[in-house]
Amino acid sequence: MNTPPDVFFLPADGEQRLCLFHAPAGEPRSRVLYLHPFAEEMNKSRRTAALACRALAEAGHAVLQIDLRGCGDSSADFGDASWTDWQADVRLGLHALDERAPNDAPLWLWGLRAGCLLVTADWGRPVNYLFWQPMTSGKLALQQFLRLKVAAEMAAGASKGLMEQMKSELAAGRSIEIAGYRLGPSLASGLEAAKLNPAGAPGRVEWLELSTREDALLTPASEQAIKGWQDTGWTVRPQVVQGPSFWATAEIELAPALIARTVEALA
Repeated sequence: MNTPPDVFFLPADGEQRLCLFHAPAGEPRSRVLYLHPFAEEMNKSRRTAALACRALAEAGHAVLQIDLRGCGDSSADFGDASWTDWQADVRLGLHALDERAPNDAPLWLWGLRAGCLLVTADWGRPVNYLFWQPMTSGKLALQQFLRLKVAAEMAAGASKGLMEQMKSELAAGRSIEIAGYRLGPSLASGLEAAKLNPAGAPGRVEWLELSTREDALLTPASEQAIKGWQDTGWTVRPQVVQGPSFWATAEIELAPALIARTVEALA
């Protein structure tokens, strides 16, 4: 029987961050902090992420979800958030997880897509990483987001020079509107500079990617990134799991095989 998560607001410099804590039945086998993806991808993946959190809690893991500044039900507007704000929110989430699961169980930072770029840092303690469809470059992540507006304008027949125009607006310190989101220059520059590079003491990395093909392989970019982690002493276990790109589908879709493989990986 599923136990509802503990829903609470975490104080953050006069603001609040929505958190959901999924507690296991007994002492945690591990402690997990989940960081959601960028913009609309967060909304598209909420259902799959929630099901994965429940499955992990049932398997004995303590899991905390946090809505970053300007996202979901947390304070502020998306356009007012910065990459530095989000890094500070990761630390808030770690502190909240420490308070609710105060034991020596292994710590996992779990990111989806651009969320993986946010969690890779030296946190001053041993950590392991769970990557779902990780983006290896923040520059590429920003480029893909900007292309949403280019694609929309192409449908209206007016996209010439739009990419350069948006980059110029951001470089001049002005916000731009994309797919219903106001993107500020601080968030854009922080995302663009982010890279999926190893930091801190080496630990474990569970690297899970999705494909609708049974014979799918890792992309060359993923293979290169994985080698960089392995060369610095990290134990990386990459896997390609069959399932849809649920963070980008028109309708809400689930990835049960990914959830099952995630539970197995952390076991």
